[in-house]
Amino acid sequence: MRRFGIIAFVILIVLVGCRPQVAHQAEPLPTIQPSPTSPADLEAADRVARLYLDAWRRQDFDAMHSLLTFRNQESTPLETFRSLYDQAQTTMTFRSIHYTAKSLLREGVRIVVFNYDMTFDTRILGQFTDTDRELRMVIDPENGEWRVAWSLADIFREMGNGATLVFEPQIPSRANIYDRDGEVLADQNGRVVRVFVSNEDIPDRPACFQVLSETVDKDFEEIVDLFDVRSGVNWEVDAGVMEPAVFLQRNAEVEEKCGAEFRQQATRRYLRGSLMPHVIGHVGYPDEDEIDDLEAIGFNAETIIGKAGIEESWNDTLAGQPGGRLVIVSPTGERLRTLAEVRSQIPESLWLTIDSGLQEYALRVLGEAYIENSGTWGATSAGSSVVVMDVNNGEILAMASYPTFEGNAQNPFPAVGREVADLVLEDLAEDDRVPQLNRPTQGVYPTGSVMKIMSSVAALESGVYIDETAYFCNGIWNHNGDFRYDWLAGGHGRMTVQSAVTNSCNPFYYEVGFRLNAEDPYLLSKYALLMGLGDFTGLTDIEESPGNIPTPDNVLQTSGLPWSYAFAVNLSIGQGEVQASPLQMVRMYAAVVNGGYLLRPQLVRQRGILDQRTIVAERDVIKDTEVSADTLNVIRGGMCDVISTRTGTASHIFRNSPLLDIGVCGKTGTAQAPGEGAQPHSWFIAYAPADDPQIAIVTMVENAGDGSAIAAPLTRQILEYYYFGPFDE
Repeated sequence: MRRFGIIAFVILIVLVGCRPQVAHQAEPLPTIQPSPTSPADLEAADRVARLYLDAWRRQDFDAMHSLLTFRNQESTPLETFRSLYDQAQTTMTFRSIHYTAKSLLREGVRIVVFNYDMTFDTRILGQFTDTDRELRMVIDPENGEWRVAWSLADIFREMGNGATLVFEPQIPSRANIYDRDGEVLADQNGRVVRVFVSNEDIPDRPACFQVLSETVDKDFEEIVDLFDVRSGVNWEVDAGVMEPAVFLQRNAEVEEKCGAEFRQQATRRYLRGSLMPHVIGHVGYPDEDEIDDLEAIGFNAETIIGKAGIEESWNDTLAGQPGGRLVIVSPTGERLRTLAEVRSQIPESLWLTIDSGLQEYALRVLGEAYIENSGTWGATSAGSSVVVMDVNNGEILAMASYPTFEGNAQNPFPAVGREVADLVLEDLAEDDRVPQLNRPTQGVYPTGSVMKIMSSVAALESGVYIDETAYFCNGIWNHNGDFRYDWLAGGHGRMTVQSAVTNSCNPFYYEVGFRLNAEDPYLLSKYALLMGLGDFTGLTDIEESPGNIPTPDNVLQTSGLPWSYAFAVNLSIGQGEVQASPLQMVRMYAAVVNGGYLLRPQLVRQRGILDQRTIVAERDVIKDTEVSADTLNVIRGGMCDVISTRTGTASHIFRNSPLLDIGVCGKTGTAQAPGEGAQPHSWFIAYAPADDPQIAIVTMVENAGDGSAIAAPLTRQILEYYYFGPFDE
């Protein structure tokens, strides 16, 4: 009989240990009186173990703590217990757990060992399994029931002997940004010093907090909250960052009063900070609504991410993805065990389409023009733009927005130093010219006569005009007393589409707008939209504005006024409700010279690591306008005559230029600007070479005057630099 009882007892142990693990809900604790060999007694112990692990799975630390022995609860109060688990789970970037029961074994009369495997799911390390874990249950003498005999070993076994759980992060260094020829524009070679303080070993807390508030640029109350509220007693606290100059002056004081340690941290640096801050953008701390997504892949609230420009739109590429190793370290610093490891995802550098030399020269030309004309338009013009685009693939070779500013100032750890950065930011906030505005993509303006290229497309492609349709310009256009005038008193005489482009004859285009409107009120705006105006260009790297093309529908919606011929007449010469960005306009001109293809503008040429690069800037046709070759030839002929014939509106500007040897074609524009007494916006758009077009360029100067007088000479300088290099001064 005794032999039969032993066999039954062994079978029970095996069954209890091998039954499938299921998610248990909280149940009332067993109240049966324990018996050393009672099967019911072992089931009660098994149930307590599972209740404890299920509570951990639910993150119910109150329930876990209630299952500890009375002595455990006294020696490890609930807040301490919860803090120990919180700290361990924070260290491993915990998300969830799953356990698998393996066996239930008795050790002596009053101890039962629950053996199990635990699988941890973490944000950074993925899943890892800690095998052969043991949870000990004892009969608590206080109440005669099974309870968990808890120790730190129940988090990880080595911690019972004083070992520590440590996550060794592998945070990849942010990758570089280069120009198209490999010149470094942004790197991670700036330096600051991070201050680390052991919360339990601070010699003088008030003095420490005071010196930290003075050196890491945080309020005293913020320092107190960091150490006394947000950090555990035995935590090593990242107190903040000291700039190199501050570190050299005060590191001894911080070390003395805080027992601090110092570690260098690489920071973002723009080597030519004012060259293209509108394109590159800047980095910064994440917004509150971004933190959860960052933490899900291993970053945290202190992570520096892209906040604008290329830095933002290509952040995932430049930042890579964190990795790391979760280890258990002995009190003497010896690595006892590696629980999990994942390699970081290597960040990739970017090579922009921008030619730094061309970009620098364009900014220089604009800046010098403002200085030279400081007594006239330079004193009132708020800013200007230059965009140079490859007409065959959409690559942007230069995108200059004037005035520019020091891009380093917007970074959290500015390479120019915090004092200089604060002055720059203060000046930016008070500057009415709004230097932060990227004028080539976000500035939208009436276009004036550079819109006549679109109107010419509409006239010919609609069938309302043919290339030989003539109009006699006497300098005045009149419809029922609505008199409108040419810029040239007396007019230009007999005009066709081609010669009207060359001479920029206003009455010819008033008539175009009037006749197309009579044919169909939607006709002219339809062609403007076809040519990519009034919509985004498809640029994905930085922000842009869509502008506006007036249509019968949106005019009525926005103004309440019914559409009339006057809206079409204004649209035909780029006035009225028209709003377009310089990028939109140069893209439209590129389509005129590349066969009618509206291309996606490209700012990033390649991505990769060293010589292992992937082409990014592949030709991407957003739209084939299907404008006929005959129409495009007529318009291109008129643009070439703008520069090469005597009556061309910019011929006097390019006289004696070496550019005439390769052929340059263009169009002037003088756009009336809103505001009483405001000077017109000055436009010039060109392409070259004439017979085999490679690039198109737009120069737009706000409130500066005639396009031929202001924008055209600046364009000539930039084109001459591009094709012939800088001339000797």
